[in-house]
Amino acid sequence: MDTVSQGGVRLAYFAVVFAVMAGWEHFAPRRASSATRRQRWPGNLLLALSGAVLVRIVSPIGAVGIALFAESGGWGLSPLLSIPTHTAAVLSFVLLDLAVYLQHRAFHAVGPLWHLHRVHHADKDIDVTTGARFHPVEILISLGVKGLVIVALGAPAASVMVFEILLNATAMFNHANARIPLALDRLLRLVVVTPDMHRVHHSIHPIETGRNFGFNLPFWDRFFGTYTEQPKAGHEDMVIGLPQFIDEPRTARLMWMLTSPLAGK
Repeated sequence: MDTVSQGGVRLAYFAVVFAVMAGWEHFAPRRASSATRRQRWPGNLLLALSGAVLVRIVSPIGAVGIALFAESGGWGLSPLLSIPTHTAAVLSFVLLDLAVYLQHRAFHAVGPLWHLHRVHHADKDIDVTTGARFHPVEILISLGVKGLVIVALGAPAASVMVFEILLNATAMFNHANARIPLALDRLLRLVVVTPDMHRVHHSIHPIETGRNFGFNLPFWDRFFGTYTEQPKAGHEDMVIGLPQFIDEPRTARLMWMLTSPLAGK
C-alpha cells in the first residue's frame, strides 16, 4: 500500500469514528461543557491539521512506510529470530502500545517535553477534539519514537497499520464526553481505555494528572501502578485543565497552542 492509499484509509476511519463520537457526545454527554463547540473546535482541529501537515512534510512515508522499509531490509528482531508473522504482529502491537504509554509518561516528566504536551492538557473541556489536540512537534517526536520501535522489532507493516488506526480511534473514544453506563464501563476498561478512565488524567489536580496514562490498552496503568478508578470530585464536578491556564481565554486559540511551549515555565 502506497502512502496516498494509507492516508486515505486512515482519513476514512478518522472521519467515521469522529462522526460517531461527536454524535454520541451530542445525544448522551457525560458532563456539561464550559464552552461551546464553536469556541473550542476550530482551534483544536486546526492544530490537528497542522500536525498532520508537518508529519507529511518531514516524514511522508509515516509509520507504515517505516515498517515497509524495515521489512524490505530484513531489519529487527522478528526476522532475526524468525518469529512467525502472526506472533510478530501481536507482539508488535502490544509493545508499540507500551512504547506509547512510556512516551506519555516521559512527556509529563521531562520539562521541555511537558511544555509541548501541556497544550493538550490546557483544554478546559474534554471531548473528541481533545483527542487530536497535540502540538505538531509532539506528534513528530511521537512518530520518531514509534519509528525506532518499529525498526527495532521488525514490526510487520500490517500490524503497524492496524495499530495506527486503533490508536487514533481510541484517542477519540477515550477523550469523548460520552456517557457510558457504569456497569458497562467497568467491563470495557478491562480491555480498552474508556472515557471515564482517561478523563481522570485531565483533572486539574496534579496527583490525578499523573494517573491513567494509557491511550489504547488499559493494562499498563495497572501494571506500573498509575491506575486510579475515579476522580475524587466525581466526573460531573471535576475541573478539567491546568491551574496556571484555567483563567486564560487564549488556550482555545491556534496561535496560543503553537507558541505556548516557548513561553517558559
